Amino acid sequence: MSDGGIGEQFYDGLDKTFVVGQDCPTGRADAAVATAVGTTRTVAAEWINSGYLRRADGAALKKSTKLVTGETITVVVPPRENPLEPRSEIVDQLKVIADDEHYVVIDKPTGVAAHPSLGWHGPTVVGALMGLGYRISTSGAAERQGIVHRLDVGTTGIMVVAKTELGYTALKNAFRDRTPIKIYHALVQGLPDPLEGTIDAPIGRHHGHEWKFAVTQDGRESVTHYETEEAFGPATLLKVDLETGRTHQIRVHFSAMGHPLAGDLTYGADPTFAAKLGLTRQWLHAAELSFPHPATGETMHYSSQYPADLHQALALLQTH
Repeated sequence: MSDGGIGEQFYDGLDKTFVVGQDCPTGRADAAVATAVGTTRTVAAEWINSGYLRRADGAALKKSTKLVTGETITVVVPPRENPLEPRSEIVDQLKVIADDEHYVVIDKPTGVAAHPSLGWHGPTVVGALMGLGYRISTSGAAERQGIVHRLDVGTTGIMVVAKTELGYTALKNAFRDRTPIKIYHALVQGLPDPLEGTIDAPIGRHHGHEWKFAVTQDGRESVTHYETEEAFGPATLLKVDLETGRTHQIRVHFSAMGHPLAGDLTYGADPTFAAKLGLTRQWLHAAELSFPHPATGETMHYSSQYPADLHQALALLQTH
């Protein structure tokens, strides 16, 4: 399952223009651009320091520059060498939850992609595990060693990575056969009607945007089950059970319902509401994951707590 921002879709030699208030939020340039691109604030700051971000008149930006609604900014990032080569790196917020002979379960922070890809300039799970001393040995592509499923850049939570060939084969087959149970928590704008149900709507490439997806007649089967955990009035916390795992599935399905995820500007969220909650990404967290152990078949279950930014957003809703 992949449910992340446009940063994963960017190509090297990036040249994109954003309208503040539509494609990215207002506020500090580094935070706003990180949200719009789907990268980390640190990477966005490096881009700014390198002069890759400019206003419409060509003026360079500073990290602390305040972006206002209506202005346009351009991000031009030059290509790098060997973008698919995994590189050992330290990702302090990435935590190891379980270390089995055949797999490792991590708690993925926001701003981290599953693996290297064309145009992605930020940290990856593969690189972070290399930095922690893990040596993954599977038949997967070199840049995707051990990756059996994905979480998008802006999505946090539970993710399992295979360490051995037995683990890789068994887990890949399990995810292909939809055996694992994947539970997400999502904060959507408004109050869904009904309060619980199933969204069965095919998803395919958005015909007008290469990096977006949409409900389309010719799309692939996509099924999302949900139930309400807590209603706040302007937003609702949902428990989501994915039957399928299409790219951006949760984000696309609830956007199509008229209830985009809070903070998800790519799929129609209100930027003003996101700012009130302090969100710089979509409110989406992979809370639970269950799957059969590759060697024994025993059902393994892991869970993850909300990170600080999602917890803070909920606290603000509960208070006000």
